[in-house]
Amino acid sequence: QVQLVESGGGLVQAGGSLRLSCAASGRTSSISVMGWYRQAPGKDREFVAAITLNGDSTYYTNSVKGRFTISRDNARATMYLQMTSLKPDDTALYYCAARDWGTAQKMATTLRSDDIWGQGTQVTISS
Repeated sequence: QVQLVESGGGLVQAGGSLRLSCAASGRTSSISVMGWYRQAPGKDREFVAAITLNGDSTYYTNSVKGRFTISRDNARATMYLQMTSLKPDDTALYYCAARDWGTAQKMATTLRSDDIWGQGTQVTISS
């Protein structure tokens, strides 16, 4: 089994930056693609960004393109989300997810019952 633990959330002012981390443990060799999602109060969980195993393919939701950068360090079994130019609308609980096959783009459109999820890290942007 794989376990995911997010960290790096916090409270920052609009225009600021944060870097989220998602550390994987367990059978990390089974992970093929990983992604970030977020859920704001009263809203559905939404896709943010995804990246394939070797980092050669990434995919972003339109609202974060040019502001967020997803990356992964396979040696550390860790995925990152560098967030810049943060807006109050970015306020949400951010989750990381992993699956054993598929594409980065597919993580934006399809949730699978065997997706693995972390517990989330809170990001709050003040205006």
